Amino acid sequence: MGAVKNKRMPRAVREQQMLDAAVRTFGQRGYRAASMDEIAELAGVSKPLVYLYLNSKEDLFTACIRREAKALTDAVRAGVRPELPADRRLWEGLRAFFTHTAENPDGWSVLHLQARTHGEPFAAEVFAMREELVRFVTQLIVVAAREAHRDPSLPAREVAGLAEALVGAAESMAAWANATPGVSARQAAATLMNFAWAGLGTLMQGRPWSPPNAAIPSQTATESAAAIPSRTAGEV
Repeated sequence: MGAVKNKRMPRAVREQQMLDAAVRTFGQRGYRAASMDEIAELAGVSKPLVYLYLNSKEDLFTACIRREAKALTDAVRAGVRPELPADRRLWEGLRAFFTHTAENPDGWSVLHLQARTHGEPFAAEVFAMREELVRFVTQLIVVAAREAHRDPSLPAREVAGLAEALVGAAESMAAWANATPGVSARQAAATLMNFAWAGLGTLMQGRPWSPPNAAIPSQTATESAAAIPSRTAGEV
């Protein structure tokens, strides 16, 4: 890294170099354990220069969250081609998500683990990213419904719930896939696609699953009543 210290480079390039080192350090060591000395050494710069560019450890961490959040949302959006059928659009979006999180495990750790567990304002930054992903997935579901069903409308609350569920499942699956040896991004995407599209596909075709009628007695209650012997006259 000594050679890097002596090089003159544009501020934007130097700042990205610092952010690269910070994401790696925060992602692997955690926000509390990471030190500015360690980040500066990994970036090949002095600690005062890190403070000059990024003010404080808190500001540096926030800059890392914002950069990694933008990279993830950009990757998902870029992966979805509007000319594809509904199921392919969802598949390509999931594959882009899992490919990005697999190729950037430290960035995903910063977003999914570190930022969420250290309070405001870090959690708010991740929440904003997640809201953007939910809005994007919501639009995918709305467009799929318009294309696949004669009645193009789905209840807004139902669509919002589906999008929240899918994003939440993708987040959990990414954490599992990154921690499980041998699970590729394609395998993770296929697993979630099989889980999600089995339900979404039938919904798009106008065949939603409905809960049983509440007026019908449950099997447990019926069986319990049958198990009680009837009393004959004279029994106490």
